[in-house]
Amino acid sequence: MTSLSGLPHTLGSLRASGKYENVRSVKDELRENLICKLEKKQPLFPGIVGYEDTVAPQVVNAVLSKHNFILLGLRGQAKTRLIRMLTSLLDEYVPYIAGCEIHDHPFAPICKPCRTLLHERGDATPIAWLGREERYVEKLATPDVTIADMIGDIDPIKAARTGETLGSELTVHYGLLPRANRGIFAINELPDLAGKIQVGLFNIMQEGDVQIKGYPVRLPLDLMLVFTANPEDYTARGKIITPLKDRIGSEIRTHYPATLDHGIEITAQEAWTERRSPAELHIPDYIREVIEQIAFSAREDKRVDKRSGVSQRLPISVIENVTSNAERRALMTGESVAVPRILDVYAGLPSITGKLELEYEGELKGGDAVARELIRLAVGKIFTSYFEGENLNNVVQWFELGGTLKLDEGVSSQQMVQQLTGIQGLMEKTKKLGLTESEPDAVRAGAGEFILEGLYAHKRISRNEETGFTAGERRREPPEEGKAKPKRQYQ
Repeated sequence: MTSLSGLPHTLGSLRASGKYENVRSVKDELRENLICKLEKKQPLFPGIVGYEDTVAPQVVNAVLSKHNFILLGLRGQAKTRLIRMLTSLLDEYVPYIAGCEIHDHPFAPICKPCRTLLHERGDATPIAWLGREERYVEKLATPDVTIADMIGDIDPIKAARTGETLGSELTVHYGLLPRANRGIFAINELPDLAGKIQVGLFNIMQEGDVQIKGYPVRLPLDLMLVFTANPEDYTARGKIITPLKDRIGSEIRTHYPATLDHGIEITAQEAWTERRSPAELHIPDYIREVIEQIAFSAREDKRVDKRSGVSQRLPISVIENVTSNAERRALMTGESVAVPRILDVYAGLPSITGKLELEYEGELKGGDAVARELIRLAVGKIFTSYFEGENLNNVVQWFELGGTLKLDEGVSSQQMVQQLTGIQGLMEKTKKLGLTESEPDAVRAGAGEFILEGLYAHKRISRNEETGFTAGERRREPPEEGKAKPKRQYQ
C-alpha cells in the first residue's frame, strides 16, 4: 500500500515525478486496471456468489466497453454490493488540486478557481491525494431529490463574499454529480428519481453541459455512472425516461441463487452466526439446507408475489433467529452446546412473514399459515434428499401401535434423546445424517426430531401442538363401537 507521505505535494514535484502526466479518464483507468486483473487471474468480485458465469462477465464487458450501466433485479440480489466493489478497479491514489471541491486533475483542471490558482502559483500549487474509496459517491433516489442536490445551485452567500455576479461560475455550490468528478457515481432505485432530474443526468452523460438557475456552466465531468433498479418499480413508483435509458450503455439482469449450494454459501457468509456465547454453537447441514429451501420454495409458491421476489435476506435473517432460539434454549437448560432444531425454524416465523409479499390467495390464508406450510414443504424436500428409499416403517409402526411423543422445548437434550431412543429404529437412522453415537446429545436430539418432522411433512405421521407426534390420521384403525371418534390430528 502506498504511503501518502512519499507522494508529491506540489505541482512541481508531481511534474518532476513523471508518473501522472498521462491524464486518463476514469473509464480508461477502470478498463486498464481490469485488464491487468484479468491477465493476472485475480478475483474481481470476492464474496459475490453465483454470478461467476452470468452477471460478472456482463459487468466486465461493460467496463471494458467503457459503458455506463444499470443492474436490474429484484430486492436482495447484491446489486449495491456489486457496484461498490467497482472501487477495487480504481487506482489506489490519484492527485488533485488541494481544496478543489470537484477534485480537478492538476494537469487538466475544469473549474475556474483551479485554473486561476494554477495561473497564480504555478509549480507551487498544492497537491492533495484522493483514495479509491473517496472516489465513490452513492445516492438513493427518492422523489424529493432536486436538481440542486444532484447538479448544484447558485450560492448567494458566495456571491456576496466574492463580489461576483450570480452568473459567475465562482458562485456555484456544487451538487453530488460534480463532487463525484473523477470517480464512480451510483444511483440506487433509479425509477424513483423524478423525470426532470433524470433529464439533468442524461445531459451530463452525453454533452457535459449543465444549466444552473438558467446560467450555462460547462463542466465536462469525468464520471463512471452506474445505476440499480427493481423491475417492480417501473409500474409501482415510476419509470426510467426513454432518453436516459438510451444513454445507458448496458442493462445487466441480476438473479437469485440458481442452486441451493450457492444460497447456503451466501447465507453462511452473510449471517451473524459466529458469535461469542456461553454455549458452543453448531448448525447442522440439514438445518442450513431447510432454511435455504424455504426461500427457494417461497419463490416458486403461487401465493407469494413473484414481482416483489423473495430476498436473500430471508434465509439470512431466519438462520440468525433460529440460532438465537437454540442459544436461548441451551442457556435455559444449562447445556454447553446449542444446536438448532426444526422446532427453532418454526420459532423463526417472525423473520419469514415480514419478508413475504403475498398474493390475494396468500392474504386470505394468512402470513403465518403460508410460512408454516413453506417450512413443512422445505423439511419434506430436504428429508427426501437424505432418506429417499430408506425404510422407516418401524418408526411409523411405533406410532400406529399407539405411541405418542410430545417434545417440549424446555426439556434438556439428554431427556429428549431418551424419549427418542424409545422409538424403535429411529436413532439408528440418524447415521444417514452423518452422526455417530459419540455426538453430543443436542446434535442427536436435533437429528431425531428432523426425521420425525420429515415423516410428518410427508404425512406418514401426524403432529399438533396438544398431543405432539402421533399416528397419521389415515392409518388409524376405526374407533370401536361406543367409543368417541378420535379428534383430527393434522394442523
